[in-house]
Amino acid sequence: MMGHAHGIGMTSRRTRDRLVQRLRQEGVHDPRVLEAIANTPRHLFVEEALATRAYEDTALPIGLGQTISQPFVVAKMTEALLHDGVPQKVLEIGTGSGYQAAVLAAIVPEVFTVERIAGLLSQARKRFRKLRLHNVRARHADGNQGWPEQAPFDAIIVTAATDDIPQDLFDQLRPGGVLVAPLGKRHGVQELVRMERIGGETRVERLGGVSFVPLLPGLD
Repeated sequence: MMGHAHGIGMTSRRTRDRLVQRLRQEGVHDPRVLEAIANTPRHLFVEEALATRAYEDTALPIGLGQTISQPFVVAKMTEALLHDGVPQKVLEIGTGSGYQAAVLAAIVPEVFTVERIAGLLSQARKRFRKLRLHNVRARHADGNQGWPEQAPFDAIIVTAATDDIPQDLFDQLRPGGVLVAPLGKRHGVQELVRMERIGGETRVERLGGVSFVPLLPGLD
């Protein structure tokens, strides 16, 4: 459960509610997702200088060449994971600021998240502790390798762009599991896809254009 982190002025609950209303108008309808967005203090996941812009529906820089995703994209990806019910155990590739993991943690019993950039992960962990997100576990690791010791996962969410989903990630998805990721060139617009493992086949649903930083190998 999320700890108390109320905002004032441009970071207040009223401001968050306006964001939720915009997301609803843009096509996000799952009440669980909208409630999670409303209850997650996005201003705590950006630098203080950007806090007044935290509830705009836009991506914002978080340093080290990374961004916090646009709230609509976070909502869309979360909604795609919940299409067939609430997964019990989710792996996120690319912790970043920690915002997507926090939104998931409001809905999903267990969230595992990996981040290759140590500086980002350290900040995200501090936010998880501040918000008392006890159902989030974070690890410094190459996202291409996932978190095999905790597999299988009911769902995997990839928050960085790749031309192809690494086989190691698919292998960590349980049968019937769902993977949501941006596919396409590493720079520019990619396509958000929802993949579902059914028997020996993968069913793919296309969810529209997005723009993410690339999924890189190794550790920083």
